[in-house]
Amino acid sequence: MSEISLTKPSDPFTFPRTGHVVKNRSVLAGMTNKQSHEDGSISDQEIKWLNRRAKGGFGIVTTAAANVSKDGQGWEGEIGLYHNRHIESLIKLVDSVHDHGSLIFAQLFHGGMKAPESLTGEKPLSASSIPCKESSSGVTRAASLDDIKRIIQDFTLAAERCVKSGFDGVELHGAHGYLISQFLGEKTNLRQDNWGGDLKGRSKFLIEIYRAIKKSVPESFIVGVRISPEIEDLGINLDDSIELVELLKGEGIDFLHLSCWDVFKRSKQYPDDPKTLTQWFTENISDLPVVISTGSVWSSADSQNLIKQGSDLVGVARVGIPYPDWPKNLQNRDYSPLPAPFTVQQLQEADLGDVFIDYMRKWKGFVANENEL
Repeated sequence: MSEISLTKPSDPFTFPRTGHVVKNRSVLAGMTNKQSHEDGSISDQEIKWLNRRAKGGFGIVTTAAANVSKDGQGWEGEIGLYHNRHIESLIKLVDSVHDHGSLIFAQLFHGGMKAPESLTGEKPLSASSIPCKESSSGVTRAASLDDIKRIIQDFTLAAERCVKSGFDGVELHGAHGYLISQFLGEKTNLRQDNWGGDLKGRSKFLIEIYRAIKKSVPESFIVGVRISPEIEDLGINLDDSIELVELLKGEGIDFLHLSCWDVFKRSKQYPDDPKTLTQWFTENISDLPVVISTGSVWSSADSQNLIKQGSDLVGVARVGIPYPDWPKNLQNRDYSPLPAPFTVQQLQEADLGDVFIDYMRKWKGFVANENEL
């Protein structure tokens, strides 16, 4: 039997470069919950939500997307990392998570064309001038070279604040159609300069962010990247994503987080190939960095399946909302918690605040309709 087939979700894991030990293979992926304060400071309610998942056994806890620039804010109640005033409350968060023996990463983010003008007061920017429903003019403005330089610096300063707050690492959010992925996409990056064109040019923004951060943080600090392997609307395809990962591997990233939405589905680009999205990377690229894969994992069997696909760590989102103790049950091979809907009381008992619960009502079928109970 292979080493992968013998690995269990409850087994510990060590990051090879830094030596950080993760107590098991479970990762709480970053999730929007809208519980932070208007000034970007993390609230006690959001700390409570994340701390409960650390107490429940998650090996790694990831914050919700934290905007590194005020003009990059994607929604109300988003964590900020664009000012030193955010550090004090983040220290409180980090200390509470570390008390339970979990690692904690901050997810660094700029919304780009998904940063509403109605929220930021500024016209959204992107790699190019493209249609944008969040702009009063209906289009984004193309990022100038000064904008690019400023935002790279914003990411770097945000990472430095994470170091000062005690985080174990950061995850650069290059998935889900936000600014980094807008630079990566053929349909959203129409630039004719060094920041566009072929994949090497379109990936320059992400790579320069990574390089700037690496120069500014301690050697022991973990820096990884989250990507969506395929986003048709942006012009991100699997072939380009595989090439991107080869480039990122050469840069020495500590981990690659694949945001698959469903880790059991095939590629849209190659629907006749039986490989899952995760397997396209784990079976085609040698000497990968640490791999996290996320999407529709719910049970112990799902976790084991994902590890067999070659993922080192198992990312989850939705199941971690109603089931904060999910990782503690992974030693039971038959563990398969009940699916949605969940009552408000269940979610409150899982330490979700009222704002988070209201947000979850937008996820069809997740929160039970009280009138139907």
